[in-house]
Amino acid sequence: MRPLPGKDDRQMDLNGKVAVVTGASRGIGRAIALDLAGRKARVVVSARSLAALEGVVETIAAEGGEALAVAADVAAPGDAVRLMGTAVDKFGRLDILINNAGITRDGLLLRMKDEDWDAVLDTNLKGAFNCIRAAAKTMSKQRSGRIINISSVVGQMGNPGQANYCASKAGLLGLTKSVARELARREVTVNAVTPGFITTDMTESLGEKAREALLGQIPLGRLGTPADIASAVAFLASDQAGYVTGQVLGVNGGMYM
Repeated sequence: MRPLPGKDDRQMDLNGKVAVVTGASRGIGRAIALDLAGRKARVVVSARSLAALEGVVETIAAEGGEALAVAADVAAPGDAVRLMGTAVDKFGRLDILINNAGITRDGLLLRMKDEDWDAVLDTNLKGAFNCIRAAAKTMSKQRSGRIINISSVVGQMGNPGQANYCASKAGLLGLTKSVARELARREVTVNAVTPGFITTDMTESLGEKAREALLGQIPLGRLGTPADIASAVAFLASDQAGYVTGQVLGVNGGMYM
């Protein structure tokens, strides 16, 4: 009988892989970047502010990993091209793209300003499109790659006061499926992860009644953590997920089934 695998054997090793993570300065994006680096991937972390990325790069370096910070606004097509090009110039290849950059401009439909609608769609949806288009050229030539779009549970079920955000996250799901069909022949997989309610500074500050009401919507009875999302992303980025494409992986504690 074969012995049970040890900890290192169970780990989804990404040694030799090069990953780009957008929106990596904090929260889910930061957790994903640290997790991928911990699995031996070389990571390019991106956000609009270079200063905001310094702590992520320092943490990765302190653990013996390799990371590069690149300031970019993914809503600008030229920035997306520059970001992917920098990854290839620095590390010689591009294996993994995590589209996590996102903003909110919440407001009720009848009061929502055009600029708030446009800003959210430009960053959350067009930004992902820009990055995918730029990365796909390299990945197609390599005939390998993993693209993972971070959507949201509210893109599946809706949420009052977030018409723009929900539309952008729902759009990511359609983008995921369409691009997955286009790039499959090049051995590039494209999938989406839809986080539920995740522990953040905002949720930590909720009052007891608000927190209880929130937990009442989640069958597992707890909020998720950024690490929960990072683990799901790591699987989709790994060789173990080579036959998974065009899929939506919900990480929401059962809130939406």
